[in-house]
Amino acid sequence: MGQRLGANLQWPTVTEPIISPAPEHAAAASPAAARSPDGTPPPGVAYPKTIKSFVRRAGRTTTGQAKAFEDLGPRFVLPYAAAPLDAAAAFGRSAPLVLEIGFGMGEATAHIARVRPGDNFLCCEVHEPGVGALLKRIGEQGLTNIRIVQHDAVEVIDSMLPSACLDGIHIFFPDPWHKKKHNKRRLIQAPLVAKLAERLKPGGYLHCATDWQPYADQMLQVLGAEPMLANTAEGSAPQPDYRPLTKFENRGLRLGHGVWDVVFVRRN
Repeated sequence: MGQRLGANLQWPTVTEPIISPAPEHAAAASPAAARSPDGTPPPGVAYPKTIKSFVRRAGRTTTGQAKAFEDLGPRFVLPYAAAPLDAAAAFGRSAPLVLEIGFGMGEATAHIARVRPGDNFLCCEVHEPGVGALLKRIGEQGLTNIRIVQHDAVEVIDSMLPSACLDGIHIFFPDPWHKKKHNKRRLIQAPLVAKLAERLKPGGYLHCATDWQPYADQMLQVLGAEPMLANTAEGSAPQPDYRPLTKFENRGLRLGHGVWDVVFVRRN
């Protein structure tokens, strides 16, 4: 269990960050070290078993974030469970459901929830200061349509989200893993995209954004190869009006960096 921040409040911690590939000798040790047909390595093999939606980040939770955890966590942070989510019960209402994977410090998340009060936002993030920062924004802005799961989003998708339950998915500025040898660690890959497409309702959308053009090109390629999805534009899309320019993004634009939005929809 994670850090205890209140008398009746415990927070889950991440138990498995992305792991570097195993040393060469581990792969060659014996035939038993080979992957099984389903891609699962045998016990004791250290290389990644599945794509993870996160990398463990260093960071310190501030006093304000810790207080937000204690005061607002019981209402807005949902426990991970290996069972389908009852979204109407979790949010206290029935409304379109949007999944966000990795919200950083929650600046864009809070803005979007504020300008789209009719939608529910289920937000996955493992970085504790980020969760605390979003909870603080929720309190300051009086938001009621956000719920947070502090857990690996891939496991949340697999265990908590049934087919055709989502009206939208947001993945903004995932780690681009710039080096070519690390590209395989990128979040936007065919297996995950297939999972996401299957959980979108017909007409539901998948919106990705990145400031790294090679990653944008890969997003277009991977999403374009998924038969359940269709691009809403020829190539990248105009920035939707609900997605704000964050401080991070504005800094990049001042330095001459581009930003690419990629928006696909689930075919009927």
